[in-house]
Amino acid sequence: MNDFYVGQQVVCIDDKFKHVSIDQVIRKGQIYTIRWVGMYSHYVDGEFLGIKLEEIHRGNDDGPEGYGAADMPYRATRFRPLVKDRIGSLRKLLAPSPDVPPEEKPKAPVRKKEKV
Repeated sequence: MNDFYVGQQVVCIDDKFKHVSIDQVIRKGQIYTIRWVGMYSHYVDGEFLGIKLEEIHRGNDDGPEGYGAADMPYRATRFRPLVKDRIGSLRKLLAPSPDVPPEEKPKAPVRKKEKV
């Protein structure tokens, strides 16, 4: 599910790139603003949901380890939406949804009275 949109602020949660020695500029814990979001197809990395950031223009990826992509997006999985009210967002998870009917509690079995 895509929860990202242009103009949204996001936090980097993964700045580690396996098998890449060139600095990829993003930093874990840093806040960025999305300028583009969409599906991206790369001949090495395959197809993924990508994000381009206002603060970073990657330019052409044509260096010695590059793949020739122009302003290649980052994988969206490297970011999460910025949440300013963390407790409030957790409360929303606990609140019942108006679209879903409340679950019926199972009734405890009733024990028949014994005559003694």
